[in-house]
Amino acid sequence: MADNRYETIASEEITFGKNSFIEIARKEITIEASGKRLEFIAVSRGYYLPDGTRKWKASITLPDKKADRGKIAELIRRI
Repeated sequence: MADNRYETIASEEITFGKNSFIEIARKEITIEASGKRLEFIAVSRGYYLPDGTRKWKASITLPDKKADRGKIAELIRRI
């Protein structure tokens, strides 16, 4: 089984609560078997360890298509 390569293109972080954060990142995966590259948005929740190191708890992937992201953003604003 081939290894795929992930690269973070850009990311921003929002800190909340005592030591939690949400990271929004644009990432790219290169599928080694075909060489195909795909971009996506990852939304990850995590927390800070006592030494300041970040630890991730959960992540979801959002579509890269702008119209789909707009629908998701609108839904979040309505809720």
